[in-house]
Amino acid sequence: MKIIVPMAGLGKRMRPHTLTVPKPLVPIAGKPIVERLMEDIVQVCNEPVDEIAYIIAPSFGAAVEQNLKDIAGKLGAEGTIHYQEEALGTAHAILCAKSALQGKVVVAFADTLFKADFKLDTSHEGIIWVNQVEDPRQFGVVKIAADGHISEFHEKPTEFISDLAIIGIYYFKDGEYLHRELQYLIDNDIRDKGEYQLTNALENMKQKGTRFFPGTVTEWLDCGNKDATVYTNQRYLEFIKGQNLRAASAKITNSTIIEPCYIGENVVIENAVVGPHVSLGNGSSVKNSVVSNSIIQTGSKLENVVLANSMLGNQAIYKGRARDLSVGDYNVITE
Repeated sequence: MKIIVPMAGLGKRMRPHTLTVPKPLVPIAGKPIVERLMEDIVQVCNEPVDEIAYIIAPSFGAAVEQNLKDIAGKLGAEGTIHYQEEALGTAHAILCAKSALQGKVVVAFADTLFKADFKLDTSHEGIIWVNQVEDPRQFGVVKIAADGHISEFHEKPTEFISDLAIIGIYYFKDGEYLHRELQYLIDNDIRDKGEYQLTNALENMKQKGTRFFPGTVTEWLDCGNKDATVYTNQRYLEFIKGQNLRAASAKITNSTIIEPCYIGENVVIENAVVGPHVSLGNGSSVKNSVVSNSIIQTGSKLENVVLANSMLGNQAIYKGRARDLSVGDYNVITE
């Protein structure tokens, strides 16, 4: 089994938090989004994953590439790096990892997380994870036939067709077949809304007799902007609250921790109330403050603040008072 992870986007809706790191490496409950996603996919697979192929922008750099390879290694897989130099759509992105399009393949776009209570049925020709949404106009959607297979695909319909949105995770039993269908779109310049779309390849495969089935999740979590990411952090902490989420090296003095919280290595908490739903990255500190429902990344310092529904980047310093913030890396705010 191979996992292909298109993640070359610049994450503009998450700025300033994506100015120094790609969005999939923003932490959720102490681990990068892409690491959480890979853990969850490996868990639902019925067989070992031998390769995780990351599709990134060339500008991400060597440190990011090594980080991604290390994530794959933790899961017993080889991490390989592939480049998408121009954003030309989902089909084009996947094809950038053409060497990984062999055998059984899971394609997972790294801007979403999910919780599911099932094991992947690899006997199907294809599975497409879906979730019911209120406004389907911003998503690819599917229609389901009476016998349970997917009968139609539509990319961001302007009129209502279905409220079952494709969440960006797919299984294909035959990676070489998918490769041929993606290449056909490029070779014949078949575009939808100016881009080469995976849904067009899926439709072509369906017309040739391929039967796709929906995979449903118990919860679908978005990481598209600050508020969504803070909420995802909250939900994920609830999912894993039975685990040990507090590093032994953390120093907590005269403070109250309201669980669930993630507290990283060498965190310092003094005269503070932290939680619920707070993630504190390695080396961060919180003094004389009240912090809830927030993500504080590595090496950041809070002092004399009341903070909620907020994200602070790496090495940020905030002294003062606020209730709803989005502070990027290396900022200093004093009130």
